[in-house]
Amino acid sequence: MTKPLRLVFLGSDAIARPLLDWLVSEVGCAQVEVVGVFTQPDRPVGRGQKITANQIKTWALARGLPLFQPEKITDEIREQMAALTPDLSLVMAYGHILRDAFIATPRLGTLNLHTSLLPRYRGASPIQTAIASGERETGVTLMRIVRELDAGPLADVEHVRIESLDTALDVEAKLAAACVPLVARALPRLAASALNFTAQDHASATFCRRLEKGDGALDFAAPAAELAARINGLFPWPTCGCELNGQPVKIGLADVAPLQDAAISSSPAQQSVNVDPGSVMGVDAQGLLVATGAGVLRLRRLQRAGGRMLPAAEFLRGFPLPSGTQIASMAMPALCGPSPFPRR
Repeated sequence: MTKPLRLVFLGSDAIARPLLDWLVSEVGCAQVEVVGVFTQPDRPVGRGQKITANQIKTWALARGLPLFQPEKITDEIREQMAALTPDLSLVMAYGHILRDAFIATPRLGTLNLHTSLLPRYRGASPIQTAIASGERETGVTLMRIVRELDAGPLADVEHVRIESLDTALDVEAKLAAACVPLVARALPRLAASALNFTAQDHASATFCRRLEKGDGALDFAAPAAELAARINGLFPWPTCGCELNGQPVKIGLADVAPLQDAAISSSPAQQSVNVDPGSVMGVDAQGLLVATGAGVLRLRRLQRAGGRMLPAAEFLRGFPLPSGTQIASMAMPALCGPSPFPRR
């Protein structure tokens, strides 16, 4: 019987929990032995900024695993890694830049799980940006880690469908689950020296950046499909929003409503409505209808300041918006580009 690979996991985000649970399951234990976990130091969380352990730390402590929370990856930290005599390191959403010596410490090197179909959406917000960009598919890519941003050679990928009403929260859950079959396929091949790597097409790479609160702005002159994708992609954070009757309102879900014959432009190719972008057109059974530069945007979930995110019908019972109400537009910052975004 082949001896399980000694694996060190490096990560700081709850998206890795399904994979970690599989690694210590009966099936996973036949392939690997988790010998250590590296995660970020405890950070302030929420409005109260209470110092809180992340879910990866909690998971490791519950299983009595060696846990490391370095502020920086130093030579001393590399020595602590080497003392675990790992065969493999697996990284997912860790949050530290790794030096070459640290990457090379495990006998079989260091692999990374990135939540996009590389080379598209390298960078800090691949899930949100893929949805906000209107993609209908994304995935998890297993790659060999290198010092350049998400540029290492690729081993395998697990594809995930993005449905029209999927938010980033929904797609993140799908991607978390997709890590399990991806890693389960790769580990036996890696142990048998049969896991092949292919260089990325760097000329096709696109890059996304760390999201900011201001990214939730909406320009209703944009097409309805673009606006719906952005709203869904940026939920639950930073969450798109607008000002309604002088009050800030967050939008949690949207889609494109069927065009009503009376409102369609004389040019079918333009598919625009005969009112100004940002004008409230009324409601239907699913949501609030808003005119855009092309098509009708349907806002399905809304939230007032200090309130809960509600289905549009429930929200509008306490916050009526007559047809003709004008919603102001704001410029929408670019989320993706052909080169890395400068650090802010």
